[in-house]
Amino acid sequence: MDRQPVLEGERLLLRPLRPDDWDALYAVASDPLIWELHPAHDRWQEPVFRAFFADALAGGGAMVAIDRASGAVIGSSRWQAHDPADGGSVEIGWTFLARSHWGRVWNEEMKRLMLAHAFRWVGRVDFRVGEGNRRSRGAMQRIGGRLSARDGGVVETASGPARHVIYEITREDFAQGPLLRR
Repeated sequence: MDRQPVLEGERLLLRPLRPDDWDALYAVASDPLIWELHPAHDRWQEPVFRAFFADALAGGGAMVAIDRASGAVIGSSRWQAHDPADGGSVEIGWTFLARSHWGRVWNEEMKRLMLAHAFRWVGRVDFRVGEGNRRSRGAMQRIGGRLSARDGGVVETASGPARHVIYEITREDFAQGPLLRR
């Protein structure tokens, strides 16, 4: 699977994250309210975000989100855990957007672009969401994500242990789901 594409939608341009994106992306991520429901609720702090940014670059699947109208960096997402076995799966996550771009249209366009790209290679996309992150869980349900029977488990974050749940969208669900009807 190509985890470093350039994807273009009506409002967004998604391109691979680069080291020189640090200043613009941290300017977005330094807002504590973005992370208040997230398991890593301290990610707005520079040392914590610096580790997150370094991990995103090292993993090779991170994308930066750019508002096409203004050219501004507005957030990020990434692909991880690509497993080509049994029809293939990949995880999409670590997504955050500037509060100025909160609302369904931005997140939904980002997910639509990323899902359409992923389904060229895999049959299922997983999303690991903090159990108490009601904002992200609601967004997952709106885009057609189903709570998986697979246990998300406890994941260690810089803030300590956090329980996650897994949502999934299959290629078939995506083809018939709410994101393509919008």
